[in-house]
Amino acid sequence: MAAAASEVTWLQQLLKQLQIGDTQGNKLICDNETALYIASNPVFHERTKHIEIDCHFIREKVLSREITTEFVHSSDQLVDVFTKSLKGPWVDYICNKLGAYDIYAPA
Repeated sequence: MAAAASEVTWLQQLLKQLQIGDTQGNKLICDNETALYIASNPVFHERTKHIEIDCHFIREKVLSREITTEFVHSSDQLVDVFTKSLKGPWVDYICNKLGAYDIYAPA
């Protein structure tokens, strides 16, 4: 999550320098509700005593509203098409969500 937040921050700075669009509040989507809660909640709890620097980095970005976080269920992760071997209907479902269509399919 910290690596993705770092990439989003880099892209925000690049777009800002190129004067392209609004770069505030880019969405970081994650399927781990606990990680999202810890990143957005500034209150420390007993179980989160040993948090790495990554979490503090994300929390800083969320609190400054540079990044917004959103939960997505694991079964709806669109990135799965790039990271897992999927079959048949799942590939069609995810490619449809991404807007990827077969250009050779009969219309």
